[in-house]
Amino acid sequence: MLRSCCRPIERCIGRWSGDGLLWHIDLKAHATGDFSIAVVQANSSLEDQSQVFTSPSATYVGVYDGHGGPEASRFVNRHLFPFLHKFATEQGGLSADVIKKAFNATEEEFLHLVKRSFPVRPQIASVGSCCLFGAISNDVLYVANLGDSRAVLGRRNSEGQKTKVVAERLSKDHNVSCEDVRKEVEALHPGDSAIVVYCRGVWRIKGIIQVSRSIGDVYLKKPEFSRDSIFPQFGNPVPLRQPVMTAEPSILVRKLRPQDLFLIFASDGLWEQLTDEEAVEIVFKNPRAGIAKRLVGAAIQEAAKKREMRYNDIKKIEKGIRRHFHDDITVIVLYLDHHRGSGNGRLKHSAVGCTTAPVDIFSFNADEPVEDLYDTVP
Repeated sequence: MLRSCCRPIERCIGRWSGDGLLWHIDLKAHATGDFSIAVVQANSSLEDQSQVFTSPSATYVGVYDGHGGPEASRFVNRHLFPFLHKFATEQGGLSADVIKKAFNATEEEFLHLVKRSFPVRPQIASVGSCCLFGAISNDVLYVANLGDSRAVLGRRNSEGQKTKVVAERLSKDHNVSCEDVRKEVEALHPGDSAIVVYCRGVWRIKGIIQVSRSIGDVYLKKPEFSRDSIFPQFGNPVPLRQPVMTAEPSILVRKLRPQDLFLIFASDGLWEQLTDEEAVEIVFKNPRAGIAKRLVGAAIQEAAKKREMRYNDIKKIEKGIRRHFHDDITVIVLYLDHHRGSGNGRLKHSAVGCTTAPVDIFSFNADEPVEDLYDTVP
């Protein structure tokens, strides 16, 4: 049952290799193959949360990238999968409608939390989370997204004697840095010339936030929570008369195909450093074990290059300060083929389980003995 995702993580399943802000699992089984997961923390409190649910008949993946604080992403991490289980049970299986209902229920439950927290914790209205969900059930792939985390498919493309891999983006980035998203937001608010403005080098909704869809961010969805006195850090914004963000996910549903090799689910911390094609090439050309950690390492290495630093220099930078060099990064790689002697065979008779990354990598690793495991940076 999906409720098992609410249980605490077992410490034995994660490892790290000399970087106290990095946690990873090399390889585990799911219904149609294997998966690998890695998380690196840059913020003072980890704002990325993630989980993988496995059973003999289905696999669910969640990547939740918080902003303004970790509260919303941690909330989604606890509530989305149980809601999915509830609605899927009621409606006889997973569907786009079930996913929409689960996203909406999670949003409504977070709104209730905000209302209960006032006026003791007013800042809870200013936190939010991007939400990327993926599922494989009965050979059907579902991808739902809010915000700018991203799901990318690696697909085989054979040309003559040579086999290549093609990157296919499965999710839409709900970020106003994209022109079509800006036009979408502007079309929804025709009477507001300042709905999207260019400030501090990027496009932002109301000069505040880049993503147009999320769980939370109640202060940009409910006028009663947009009072200037509650959020002085934003200066003196225009009073909110109608919602400027939504929790309506974009959803893709399609049958898996023989040429589909693997899926990469990752927070925008990865995609700020690597293109879809670069990430897919790394997965395609390297061993499965530790592949998520390899992608995280490639992203950190790219961030180091931009600052004319070495990878090992960034590894030594403390949480909080490290956010000036790269974001929190979460990567889950899901292989889609039946690997011989691997995933599918091991999982057939195993219990349903849920792998959840630590709530805070620094705190998790601080209690662990130091292990100098191999580095997988390409």
